Amino acid sequence: MGTSIGARLPRPDGPDKVTGRARYVADLRPAGAWLGGVVRSPLARGVLTGFDFAPHFDFSSVVLVGPRDVPGENVVALLADDQPLLAAREIEHVGEPLLLVAAPDRATLAAALAAIQPRIEPRPAQFDARSSTRVFKEIRIEKGDALGVLASAERVFEGAYETASQEQMYIEPQGVLAFPSDGESAVTVVGSLQCPYYVQKALARALGVPAERARVVQAVTGGGFGGKEDYPSVLACHAALLALRCGRPVEMILERHEDLLVTPKRHPSRVVHRTAVDAHGRLLAMHIEVLFDGGAYTTLSPVVLSRGCIHAAGPYRCEQVLIHGRAVATNHVPYGAFRGFGAPQTCFAVERQLDRIAAALGLHPLELRRRNMLRSGDTTATGQVLRSSVGSEPVMERIVAASGFDRHPWRAPRTGRVRRGVGFSFFFHGAGFTGSGETMLKGRVAVELVRDGRVRVRSGSTEFGQGTWTMFRAIAADSLGCEPDDVEVAVADTHDVPDSGPTVASRTCMIVGGVLARACRELAARIGGEGPFRARAAAFVASAGEARVEAQYHSPRGLVWDDATYSGDAYPAYGWAADVAEVEVDLDTFEVKVVRFLSAVDCGKALQPQSVVGQFEGGSLQAVGFAQLEVVTSRAGRVQQDRMSTCVIPTTLDAPQFQTELVEVPFEHGPFGAKGVGEMPMDGGAPAVLSAIEDALGVHVTRVPATPEHLLELWLDAHPEERV
Repeated sequence: MGTSIGARLPRPDGPDKVTGRARYVADLRPAGAWLGGVVRSPLARGVLTGFDFAPHFDFSSVVLVGPRDVPGENVVALLADDQPLLAAREIEHVGEPLLLVAAPDRATLAAALAAIQPRIEPRPAQFDARSSTRVFKEIRIEKGDALGVLASAERVFEGAYETASQEQMYIEPQGVLAFPSDGESAVTVVGSLQCPYYVQKALARALGVPAERARVVQAVTGGGFGGKEDYPSVLACHAALLALRCGRPVEMILERHEDLLVTPKRHPSRVVHRTAVDAHGRLLAMHIEVLFDGGAYTTLSPVVLSRGCIHAAGPYRCEQVLIHGRAVATNHVPYGAFRGFGAPQTCFAVERQLDRIAAALGLHPLELRRRNMLRSGDTTATGQVLRSSVGSEPVMERIVAASGFDRHPWRAPRTGRVRRGVGFSFFFHGAGFTGSGETMLKGRVAVELVRDGRVRVRSGSTEFGQGTWTMFRAIAADSLGCEPDDVEVAVADTHDVPDSGPTVASRTCMIVGGVLARACRELAARIGGEGPFRARAAAFVASAGEARVEAQYHSPRGLVWDDATYSGDAYPAYGWAADVAEVEVDLDTFEVKVVRFLSAVDCGKALQPQSVVGQFEGGSLQAVGFAQLEVVTSRAGRVQQDRMSTCVIPTTLDAPQFQTELVEVPFEHGPFGAKGVGEMPMDGGAPAVLSAIEDALGVHVTRVPATPEHLLELWLDAHPEERV
């Protein structure tokens, strides 16, 4: 007993997925179900004046739902009530939903959609975030007098850094299946989603029913990466409206082309740094301006900006910091959550800024970071004193030992048509919701015994490929003193599981897992006795003992956060990591090949080491794509990369040789010492790769993706003699 933590448990969802037995939304459509579709705006901004209906089509064969048919509120319930489920008049982005259509088969649905043309009066659209005056969220973090120090400092470095958008490219497109009233529920939605209680909240508002009458069940879900955090609320409400109008189940699954056109992607960013340093390269002051393009509606931009600003100064000690962040509106499709949500953009900027400073001062980039990195007892930009589970030094020691980067002659002259370079990044990532978020959320988990003595875990946390069920089984087994096979995890169903909070923000392991461990320990104490667990548990159930325990999250004592000033303890704990990337750049094509990628990761405690390594390497590959391969652009507000043939992401053929070193600096309030790890790898990959490109070419790259075209221009600017 007590051997599941740190072991290699089989994934309970694995066999069904690899054998094809797993049933995704597309496998669930019952006989008689109709198919749903959406009439969308082809323009980024305008006024809807009506629709033209083709006379040749028989509209009695389909069902239509418009804004006036929404029984509750015509709004997507999230952080702000500015996004309509169906635009009634004002159109704010390409692909905005205008009218819903349900049909008995795919051919009829396609014909109906083609027979409806919206009449729209165009209006001037805003696509440049820098000139937008409509602000979704503004944040100011101030520590000391950064502007005063910068005004008198002798060495001040300025740099502007930009990141483009990025597509999550989950393996399964967005999809839901809605069932009309069964008596108990006004509607039931089964979907590919991350956050069932988000969807329930949206359904209740749209349908005008109590939340408990909107049932949401997670189907087997093929990936999310944040992309299935908020958008399933839109799709679920659309499907539910059609199902209630039809009086029969309605399936809505986005074809990949439509998914790429209308779903939220990573926020584009522009981050400007002004940094003062002394003669030894120690940071004296940092002034950072953060700008995120939020797209047409608020969606999740406030929390994305929040995390981006809190991480903008990086894992570095500086007593004078001013961070000013804004997320603004444009007429792009709304941007949303993607692994790291905000931190990858600002971590990229601060790491590139430090490389700029290192090159100017003639310091090795590793040495510059060693002199400035946060250690135990230091204070972050928000004024948080780091007291517990500070893994900066052991992570730095491990990455140096594994890579030898401290001996690498960074930015030394290179020769040959294929230039090799090595780059470095150092970063941390807060686990859980920011500030008082977890305290307000009060995530809950229940565990209960069934008759044969097995344990059922009930949680709103979802499994979509990241290993939640495996982790929960390990935590429960070692907390109860039983075998993993004695534990099963219930499907996330709002009728059957408590609200554990959304499956986002690297919170499932540290926050929800911690609540689960506490509930299991209480249940184990109730059962008591000695001998085989299942026999003791079955006897306890038979004796009519209280066989269910529900626990709720409580923040560790001593954490203080001020939402008004954005100061204090931003997170209970941080994960720490460092990356070293090795690249080859072909001077004939300026293509970049990442050949080796090393990481050292402090995750507190690796509950399932293989899963942690898999998470980090998978996230690092996404970061490699973000750095130099994945291009997402728009023209007149329309995403150009709207096919899998043009929306390119790394494949196994693009994957470098990975080496991941696990460092364990336990967090006393995490389950068995664990911290969050899922989002952290997105923070360091791009700056490490661009640092390596700079090492290879001798040019400072300030934006991602660093495409061959962009690198060629930088190279020719540095070598004008090579221009034809």
